[in-house]
Amino acid sequence: MTAEIDERAVIRRIAWRTLPLILLSYFVALVDRANISFAATTMNADLGFSETIYGMGASAFFLGYSLLEVPSNLLLARFGARVWLARIMLTWGLISILTAFVQTPMQFYAMRFALGVAEAGFYPGVIFYLSSWFPGEHRAWAVSRFYIALPLSYIVMGSIAAPLLAMHGWLGVHGWQWLLVIEGLPSVLLAIVLLFALPDRPGSARWLGDAERGWLEGVLKREAEAAGPASHNILRALANRFVLMLGLANALLYLAVNAVAFSAPKLLAHGTGYDVAGVGRVVSAGGVAMAVALLSVNLLAGRTVPRSLLAYAGLMLTAAAGLAVLWLGGTAASTICGYIVFLAAGQTAGMLPLAIVSRLVPAADRAAGLAMTNTIAQAGAFFGPLLWGVLADWTGSYALGVALLIPVAAGSALMGLVARRASLGLSQG
Repeated sequence: MTAEIDERAVIRRIAWRTLPLILLSYFVALVDRANISFAATTMNADLGFSETIYGMGASAFFLGYSLLEVPSNLLLARFGARVWLARIMLTWGLISILTAFVQTPMQFYAMRFALGVAEAGFYPGVIFYLSSWFPGEHRAWAVSRFYIALPLSYIVMGSIAAPLLAMHGWLGVHGWQWLLVIEGLPSVLLAIVLLFALPDRPGSARWLGDAERGWLEGVLKREAEAAGPASHNILRALANRFVLMLGLANALLYLAVNAVAFSAPKLLAHGTGYDVAGVGRVVSAGGVAMAVALLSVNLLAGRTVPRSLLAYAGLMLTAAAGLAVLWLGGTAASTICGYIVFLAAGQTAGMLPLAIVSRLVPAADRAAGLAMTNTIAQAGAFFGPLLWGVLADWTGSYALGVALLIPVAAGSALMGLVARRASLGLSQG
């Protein structure tokens, strides 16, 4: 029966049925998560927030996200991706809108924490969902295609932030409030679309023929068996060495990326002298560079786990080099170049670890393993904006924060190489 199946045609059909909705959902998630960076250009002054207060609020998102990561992903496995991802989107959209009405630091912390709780489990849940549709050798490709939402979010945010902030005064509302409300509405609307349009699993896909469903389910079953015996033990999944190693690698990556990303508009304005519109163009250019890197990463990563981990290490060393340029340059050109190189390399590297973990963890433990990998990573994401804000208030500039992130990015590359050595010779799903 396998000989009669056009594998590429089946994968293309699956991709067209699943990836557009997943891509759009992830896009609005990223916008709702990070639009606070542009809002902060005027919000901080309006509300009297220091860099430390803002950094704590940005970090509070990741605390809520981490605490509910594993429970959310286990509930996704129980209730199905369609229902659970729609629930996630509805709640985070509403909370993103409500964030526009905060007035005090404690309200800001509470809303950012609640946003993290609402969004918990979305990204690893999507990876788990894709692992139930795409065989291992196509999974990195599928992840890279839905991950293109990340650069798109930078391109769009950079393009529309200035016009939205310019709405300041309409109906007596601040520009940063308009930005948060308008960018939060699509999540609420898309949750309804997702509930009715996202297919749950291959067995219920009527748009696949019987032979195609049989082939796909057979391949996924063989990969699950090759990944090792299923323990049905959550603690064993959470203690998997690849979960721990790649979770730590991504924690260092997320620390660096989120420290820069949540203050990028102010960092770029300081280094270039540009206004919000000019900074937005730089952020959009970074999104374009990231998109090119993401579409090329499959050539670097290939179809094997060791090669994917080698690509990860190379990208993180490139990110460290970008930070060095950002730190040492001292000109508008070096600020722009260093930021774009760091952003494109670091964010592209970030898509690889969970796709790799999905091939190395037994199928029955995969949901918990993916969630724990991302939970460890979110610890780094939590400390990034917080420490960045404290250092900025302490020194009066961003220079020390940038300098300290260089060895952090290099350490992430080293951890990727350690995981690569451990993976050599293993069977991979």
